[in-house]
Amino acid sequence: MEATILAAVAAFIGALIALLVYHLAIVRPALRRVRADLTTHDELLGGSAAPGTARLSSVEQLSQALAAQVEGFERRASELERLSGTDVSRVGFVRYDAFDDTGSELSYALALLNREGDGVVVSSIYSRSDTRTFGKAVEKFKPLVNASGEELSAITKARGVKEER
Repeated sequence: MEATILAAVAAFIGALIALLVYHLAIVRPALRRVRADLTTHDELLGGSAAPGTARLSSVEQLSQALAAQVEGFERRASELERLSGTDVSRVGFVRYDAFDDTGSELSYALALLNREGDGVVVSSIYSRSDTRTFGKAVEKFKPLVNASGEELSAITKARGVKEER
């Protein structure tokens, strides 16, 4: 019986030695290669001392912050688009001599319109004895009351259309 126990112990020690040899010859070099691969992976992700998962987490947080910022910019842009529909972005100005006895084109018509052509045309007629100023509403590039040729020219200039002379 002692011989069988001794044989079992010898077999167990032989198995442990075989496992040690296997570990030193196969497993340890494989673990070294895996560790080198992980180091290379971390270096490719950013090259810092922080592990790759920490860097990826910070990139994800930055991405979320940027998405929130873009959403804010989009809201602001849509608000500005809404406001720009009512701004005075089209201006037409015509100077002229209203009377034969005056010169220097001191009379004028000034059209102040938004993108849709809504706004006002202001006229100032200069004479030697006085100056008169008139204002007329404009909708869709058309005056709501009768307009002079100069006022119509100012509206046409504000619209951006070249006039034929």
